[in-house]
Amino acid sequence: MKIAIAGTGYVGLSNAVVLAQNHEVVALDINEAKVAMLNERRSPIVDPELSDYLANNHLDLRATTDPADAYAGAELVVVATPTDYDTETNFFDTSSVEAVLAHVLAHAPDATVIIKSTIPVGYTARLREEHPGATIIFSPEFLREGRALHDNLHPSRIIVGDTGPRGRQFADLLLQGAITKDVPVLLTGSTEAEAIKLFANTYLAMRVAYFNELDTFAATRGLDTRQIIEGVGLDPRIGDHYNNPSFGYGGYCLPKDTRQLLANYGDVPQTLITAIVEANTTRMDFITADILTANPTTVGIYRLIMKAGSDNFRASSIQGIMSRLQARGAEIVIYEPALPEDTFQGAAVVRDLDEFAATADVIIANRLDDTARSFGPKLYTRDLYSRD
Repeated sequence: MKIAIAGTGYVGLSNAVVLAQNHEVVALDINEAKVAMLNERRSPIVDPELSDYLANNHLDLRATTDPADAYAGAELVVVATPTDYDTETNFFDTSSVEAVLAHVLAHAPDATVIIKSTIPVGYTARLREEHPGATIIFSPEFLREGRALHDNLHPSRIIVGDTGPRGRQFADLLLQGAITKDVPVLLTGSTEAEAIKLFANTYLAMRVAYFNELDTFAATRGLDTRQIIEGVGLDPRIGDHYNNPSFGYGGYCLPKDTRQLLANYGDVPQTLITAIVEANTTRMDFITADILTANPTTVGIYRLIMKAGSDNFRASSIQGIMSRLQARGAEIVIYEPALPEDTFQGAAVVRDLDEFAATADVIIANRLDDTARSFGPKLYTRDLYSRD
């Protein structure tokens, strides 16, 4: 079976590798450099298992920038293009998905289209109404940045928004490429699958916000955050996972998915979803004020990345802190090896670690590593457990 993958980010590339173990896969991307790297069997994103599989496993995989080449003859097209949240419309920008669909209908009208991009609730149903001859299915993705291939080889669950044979076929393809075979599979309605994705990520954001507000309370009252968290986590209904304080939930998924879910509520009564969205702003405001109690002239930002093992800093929470500090008049210097530019959002990027440490009065780190610990009393963090 020929399968086309539109988009080679975390979602697209990890799905491409899983499926290319047993099928012909053509990955499509507009970025010529990424396409060249994939055809040289090098991963364009930081993910150790992706790099290993591309370099050392037999994969029927190639990449192209030509839609006709990718889609012609394809029986299945997986859409994994970006759907950033549009603050003007209060909905995801789904234009990239619609552009892919237009090309697929032109070059492979009989192909089954599987949308992996995160989309608003009800979006697939609308597309089906607009294109009654097309087979369009949504299947949510539950991947961690830096562990994307691992999470597709060992999935926690497989959910496909189609209860018919096409939905079962795609679930079976994912199981075929997975290492773990005893995986829960749920075939649902298309709109239910969309809701599962947004509600799952909003629950995770709620848990992050909860432990962050616990930490805010403890810090304000002079209490030991660790003791409280560990005591709370001993309740088996709560557990000791996903409880590490941070500067706020960030990254590509949680901020936009929570806002999209809130927008989808419309006239539906709710208070909790609004609170989850607003809690992140409250946390960042507190962290900023707490840093400024030291009256720093220059604040060092140690790493912009979302979390350890990732090269992605889109919407990372530390950027929210940085912009607030800049608005309050603090000078910012950044240490971020993943940045090729000499400036970032008006702040200087320093590549020499000793120079960076000497320049800053306070150095903030959302997540600790051995380098961050070496900054000693200059270091400001809320990370307790050195994990995400």
